[in-house]
Amino acid sequence: MCSFWGLMRAYWLSDRWQVAWGLTAIIVVLTALSAMASVWFAEASGELVNAIAFLHHPQNPTTPASLLASAATLVAIVVLKDVGFTSVRHYFSTTLHRKWRAWLDRRFNEALLDDNHTHYHLQHGAAKADPYEASVLDNIDQRVQESIKGMTGGAIGLAMGIAGVVLSFVFVGQKVIATSTEVSGLEFLGSYGSACLTVVAIAAYVPINTFVAVKLGATLQRLSNRMQWAEGSYRSELNTLLHRSFHIAAASGEKAQGGIHRRRYFNIDRTWASLNRLTASYMGFELVYNFFGSRIVAYAPGLLPYVENKISLQAYVTGAELTNALIGDCSWFIHVMPEIATLKANARRVTDLAQAIEDVRHPREFYARTGHAEFRYARQDPQFGVTIQNLELMHAGDDEPFVTTGNLHFKRGEWTLLVGESGSGKSSLFKAINGLWPHGRGTIVLPRNVRTLYAAQDVKLPPVTLKELICLPDSVEAHPDGEAATAMSKAGLADFVGDLAEEGRDGHSWDQLLSGGQKQRVVLARILLLRPRLLFLDEPTSALDGEATVAFHQAIKDVCPDATVISIMHDAMPPKSATGGEFFDSMLAIADGAVTKGPLPALKGRPVGPARVRPRPERTAR
Repeated sequence: MCSFWGLMRAYWLSDRWQVAWGLTAIIVVLTALSAMASVWFAEASGELVNAIAFLHHPQNPTTPASLLASAATLVAIVVLKDVGFTSVRHYFSTTLHRKWRAWLDRRFNEALLDDNHTHYHLQHGAAKADPYEASVLDNIDQRVQESIKGMTGGAIGLAMGIAGVVLSFVFVGQKVIATSTEVSGLEFLGSYGSACLTVVAIAAYVPINTFVAVKLGATLQRLSNRMQWAEGSYRSELNTLLHRSFHIAAASGEKAQGGIHRRRYFNIDRTWASLNRLTASYMGFELVYNFFGSRIVAYAPGLLPYVENKISLQAYVTGAELTNALIGDCSWFIHVMPEIATLKANARRVTDLAQAIEDVRHPREFYARTGHAEFRYARQDPQFGVTIQNLELMHAGDDEPFVTTGNLHFKRGEWTLLVGESGSGKSSLFKAINGLWPHGRGTIVLPRNVRTLYAAQDVKLPPVTLKELICLPDSVEAHPDGEAATAMSKAGLADFVGDLAEEGRDGHSWDQLLSGGQKQRVVLARILLLRPRLLFLDEPTSALDGEATVAFHQAIKDVCPDATVISIMHDAMPPKSATGGEFFDSMLAIADGAVTKGPLPALKGRPVGPARVRPRPERTAR
């Protein structure tokens, strides 16, 4: 689906092809009936005008009853066409639109949320991958929602229009030929003279104006693309504001943020002004085109035969209405040019997203565009623990590593404390071991068939039920409620056991309701329920006090006694058990870009890293 036509046909060749083709067939049949109704309308219009013309004829006057019958027939045809055919076709076309969009939405979500972590790579790697190619993406949410919706709706409208033109030529064209008559000066054409004049008039009028419309449409497309980019940029900044609003409020940075918003909106306003000028110009062009087409060009081919009294007024009006119907159908491309421009703009954004997803399916090759991406991942027997060989972490475009590890080994069941100055690369090392760092080289060998859990530094909870949060990444059916409740109680969340099936309270999600410490207890409950044997903990207790920190580590020690744990902590002292024993067996230190591993030193008040949470002072007896 990385090309326009690939996107267009994918749904009709998918497992939903029966629904897709069934709805398409119904739409085509209704379009054909609508084209036939145009012929009926032209004939009824001719009869009505003829009846009006003969209303006061001295020899053969039209009776009021026949006049009313002609008018009623015309009204019935209009109602049948507009209500019975057009509106019903609209229902089926919008149904096809809804189902096609839903299918594409599911496909793109499956691609973004695959085991390859495509969504992560697109956001953290694509912006640096190829600044001049389609892999640079903005506003993935806009592309998946608005662009897919606009593209599918526009494509269905375009297909219906093309089908209408073809079927109109078939039915209306047949009637034009059937009612054609001889024209003076074109006797060699015989009775096809007026039909040929009709074709010449349409061929001379429509293509020239279509060429003008295409040129204006290309400019509309460029402006639509620019408008989408400007809107997306402003939307992205507003979303960013919502995520960092506390920091802006704490720094009183509203004026600076307001300046960013004004600059973002200036691009929208400037592009919108250009788009409005061009749209107004196009509207004027279209209105003039419609007037000349329906009032002059449509009546011109039959005028000469009518003047020469070779056709009646009824035949002349019928022919003019048929010509007008043909011009209208052939001009459909002109009428929908703004929508086609928007369709092409939306399709470009969707195909760019599809191409970027395809690129990210091979992260190593993807990141190799902007730097070294030579990580090698392997598996070994769990009894050998974790092995890291000559790992080097780099930034995009750099040849020199900012972290080097040499050869490291973590035994099965070993607890290792990772320390270092802020910004030294501790979290980056965790990401590299878990396949989430883009640039560098080296080998990471993890235990085979062992559940791994990586608890990141910032805990963000998706808007799902509390049990789903505890069970992630497993389904809720994989663990009984009793087991989830037990894990929560051990983690210090006994007050929330009754809310396992709830997505929040009072209209607020758990991410909004729970404090930082409670979120970290949710992570602990997940560990206690899933019992992973390889744990990466990035500041797992930064929001907990000293007593809760000890309980956190003790719970893991009790429930997961054989787990290999590597943990980043910024407390002044690593926690000890209630009996004074050490939780950690060894220390991994990052200093000046080099990683060294050794036994846990006997610390007596000496910090192991920058203090994040100060220990509470002990109360003195009075």
